[in-house]
Amino acid sequence: MPRRVALITGPTSGIGEGFARRYAADGYDLVLVSRDADKLNELAAELRDEGGRAVEVLPADLAESADRGKVAERLAAGVDVLVNNAGFGTSGEFWTADLALLQSQLDVNVTAVMQLTRAALPAMIDAGAGTVVNIASVAGLLSGRGSTYSASKAWVVSFTEGLAGGLSGTGVGIHVVCPGFVHTAFHQRAGIDMTSLPSFMWLDVDDVVRESLADIGRGKVVIIPGMQYKAITTAGRMVPRNLARAVTKAFGRGRGRT
Repeated sequence: MPRRVALITGPTSGIGEGFARRYAADGYDLVLVSRDADKLNELAAELRDEGGRAVEVLPADLAESADRGKVAERLAAGVDVLVNNAGFGTSGEFWTADLALLQSQLDVNVTAVMQLTRAALPAMIDAGAGTVVNIASVAGLLSGRGSTYSASKAWVVSFTEGLAGGLSGTGVGIHVVCPGFVHTAFHQRAGIDMTSLPSFMWLDVDDVVRESLADIGRGKVVIIPGMQYKAITTAGRMVPRNLARAVTKAFGRGRGRT
């Protein structure tokens, strides 16, 4: 029997790397997609050495249409799991941000998720099995942690929930993971200072991956790792939106990011 294959975007650090290592440990062959070819090859070599996995490297910048097309073509050939993890935020304010950078953010955070999911689903549906995991954020559930970033993640949440209904009965599952603050290089790359955030608000990558896969196994569609974030998002749905925005602004540091 051929081994199962998981394609993961943005696997060279953080949550993406966590999913790559976990799927490799669970016996999957991998297709790793990132624009950083050197880090991609380094991780691929490590995973091959550790587990004897077949690891395919696919360098691609998901902000570029041609590169998204390359990844979509590979997905159309068939995979068992797609993890749409690649994404980024930016610092500064929306009205001073570079428009080209904001467009790149939209292309990676939204367009790539749509295009790659669309490419993967036909083969999965034909096989009667498959899993799509979209990495969003608590920011997609509680507005205020940056305008364009929050909006892009809200799109991913809504997109996933809508597709979950449509895929019912096909054997294909789709899930969206909405983590809060996670110990990764995300904020450093974005130029966002998080030094004042209380320690209890931070999650570890391994815990996020473990909780997410457990909830995927239970068939949950919207997955919120961490009890603190489950409580925050539940409370956010129960209070008036203006109050939720004020609380998110106070604790989520909504200024200084897009």
